[in-house]
Amino acid sequence: MASWLMAARAVPSPAWGRRIDRGGREPVPVRCTERGYKVSMKHAAQSSSAKRFQKLRYATEGENLRGSSMVDGSTNTLNDVDNFERQLNDFFLQVKTKLEKGNKDDAVYLLKANYEAVMEQIDGGFRGIEQAAVIDTLALGYMGAGDFKTVEHLLNLLKDIVGALHDDPPLLDSILMHMGSMFTTLGKFEEAISLYSRGLKIIEREFGIHSPFLITPLMGMAKALGFTGRASEAITLYYQAIDILEKRGTENEELVIPLSALGNLFISERKATDAEICFKRILNIYSKIYGKDNGRVGMAMCSLAHALCANGKVTEAISMYKNGLQLIKDNKYIAVDDNLLEEMKTDLAELLHVAGREQEGRELLEECLLISEKYKGIEHPSSVTHLLNIAMSYSRSKNFVEAERLLRTCLRIMLRTVGPKDQSISVPMLHLAVTLYNLRRDEEAEHLALEAVHLREDAFGKESLPVGEALDCLASIQMRLEKDDNSVLAILKRVLNIQEKELGFESEEVVTTLKKVVFYLNKVGKKDEKLPLQRRLSFLRSKHKQKVRV
Repeated sequence: MASWLMAARAVPSPAWGRRIDRGGREPVPVRCTERGYKVSMKHAAQSSSAKRFQKLRYATEGENLRGSSMVDGSTNTLNDVDNFERQLNDFFLQVKTKLEKGNKDDAVYLLKANYEAVMEQIDGGFRGIEQAAVIDTLALGYMGAGDFKTVEHLLNLLKDIVGALHDDPPLLDSILMHMGSMFTTLGKFEEAISLYSRGLKIIEREFGIHSPFLITPLMGMAKALGFTGRASEAITLYYQAIDILEKRGTENEELVIPLSALGNLFISERKATDAEICFKRILNIYSKIYGKDNGRVGMAMCSLAHALCANGKVTEAISMYKNGLQLIKDNKYIAVDDNLLEEMKTDLAELLHVAGREQEGRELLEECLLISEKYKGIEHPSSVTHLLNIAMSYSRSKNFVEAERLLRTCLRIMLRTVGPKDQSISVPMLHLAVTLYNLRRDEEAEHLALEAVHLREDAFGKESLPVGEALDCLASIQMRLEKDDNSVLAILKRVLNIQEKELGFESEEVVTTLKKVVFYLNKVGKKDEKLPLQRRLSFLRSKHKQKVRV
């Protein structure tokens, strides 16, 4: 699928970068929803290192509550574990409620108070399962508050504590699952894999290799493995999870989550036929359970359409998307202004453009804009992505005048909301530079491209992919302006170095830039430097002859 449209909730990415599909997106931050402790059925007495552990501080309490009986050693019973877990869940619910109501300061105050309390215990030499459980809860709370720096600090502290514990304290397996999830969110996948692996062994030993309790570590570990490029290992784990759930029935709704994750991974690995099988099965499960006219079926149809598109079945994918979106609308399954619905409509609009049905696709994009304006107001910051998509649609149809108007509206909105120094403003700025270039207003285009370069250099560093994209645009403009050949060559060399580092030495983008570099080396008379690059270009051209126009 072409990559020129942007999902309604995504930060626009450089045009060089391949579109990140549903199976390869960056991890979504863990939301402050639930802790999900699973109380172990094994309750061997575990003496805590602390004789008395301070209970969590509550916002409505002026002082700490009495200590937990769980830490009294010999009285460690199922009831004690339940009481301690209930206390942790009650505390977490308070934090979650405050965050949902927008009372972030109160939530953070509560988290800090309990951090201080548990650190007193740790500084006193107490580093048992209770301290670990509280730190785990605090980390989940800070994750919900979006304070990833504090989360990382707490996880590193927690890693030291659980690393010294044996594998049989109650709650340890659940703590390991939470840690794995949070490390995944922070992009620390190897740490996540190690923690999930340890939790998996604990649960297998305690409940057996066919226990449904294995699903969480299997899914979490598979996700982390997928992000590290170990797709074959991830696929094996997803199949293991599916096998366990199939023991409850082959049309069990619980199968939807691992099948979806597996299908998305297949898409990212360009195994679209395997992905189709996964999403067709999800569609069949929902149709069997809820009937063919249910909104869930519509969602499954849109996921299947994504796989069909990845498999090159554009016409079939368009039909599947349309039918799915119609079912969602008829059932009012998702609010009309929901971000996910906007994303699916954007996917369909992109497909329609690929199929040459640009007007139809543009109408869908305009519908998204109208809905955004209705529910959020005209020129709301969220409308920028819709305006950009429509502008690019007009550019695709060579209507650069209308594209310019929309892009200037984008710039005006962003200048008002984020200011002139924010790097995000470089996105419409660069698109506008390209549009002005197509309108042959090269001096204006050059000014905007230069400004975009500077903004991105400050934000991402001079050798970053976003900077390379802006430099590529600037070089094209300066070529037509007939700027100094050596200056243009220097820019092209920067672009080539960035592309080689970020996209690989044999990428299609490298081939395109290499042709320009060879041309300018010849133009300035640097034949010795040109010859090895020309041989390299010849090799890459033959390798990409089916993809690159030469």
